[in-house]
Amino acid sequence: MILALDIGNTNIVVGCIKNEDDIVFIERVATNTLKTEFEYAIDFQALLSLYDIKKNEITGCIISSVVPPLNNIMVRAIDKFLGIEPMIVGPGIKTGLNILMDNPASVGADLIVNAVAGIRCYGAPLIMIDMGTATTVSLVDEKANYVGGMILPGVRVSLDSLVTRTSQLPRIGLDAPKKLIGKNTIDCMKSGIIMGQASAMDGLIDRICDEMGRRIPAVATGGLSSSIIPFCKNEVIIDNDLTLKGLKYIYDKNVGSL
Repeated sequence: MILALDIGNTNIVVGCIKNEDDIVFIERVATNTLKTEFEYAIDFQALLSLYDIKKNEITGCIISSVVPPLNNIMVRAIDKFLGIEPMIVGPGIKTGLNILMDNPASVGADLIVNAVAGIRCYGAPLIMIDMGTATTVSLVDEKANYVGGMILPGVRVSLDSLVTRTSQLPRIGLDAPKKLIGKNTIDCMKSGIIMGQASAMDGLIDRICDEMGRRIPAVATGGLSSSIIPFCKNEVIIDNDLTLKGLKYIYDKNVGSL
């Protein structure tokens, strides 16, 4: 069993995985660059205790991160807690992914991991949507090359910006509006945020398919995907385990080679 961490700007997704089809648990802890390795070690200990997992059951660890200031802290936390040196997705790690970008090294680790998992689980070509702090849309072509994508403000970033820059709009949850055309301020905001993001995903999927000259399947992951994707007109698979599946595959690919 391995411990897999996906460090995002808002949350750290933590999971224990036996194999790609046997994820023991997935939880989220807040991303906090002010925490020490000791504090994060306590967080991980609490999670394993919650699921009755012994430390000696963890044989390895892999990390993907888009928050570089946390990388060394997390490595020290894992070493302190488990006595294991984790793999970090980045230079020197084999992914099997051919990245056709102007600067392949600039592609976020989370996008690489999602692409690896997407190809393995759903084939290619494939559109991958990750709805977190930012919403990212990525594309692998029919030859399983990572060819690029889009980055746009995430759902909560958009909502927080709307609320903080207006005087009379309240903070709201992301539960679905009663209907598309709102009859009060809160329902109008819910419709605008949820249906607006769903429409944006539909529009990007359609434009990608137009540019590629064929219909391409899509899969979505990330903490906010379940709030938005059900309202898309295009068929989009929701797979909230996608990133952890990719981390497990990359870990297996590199065991014994580092």
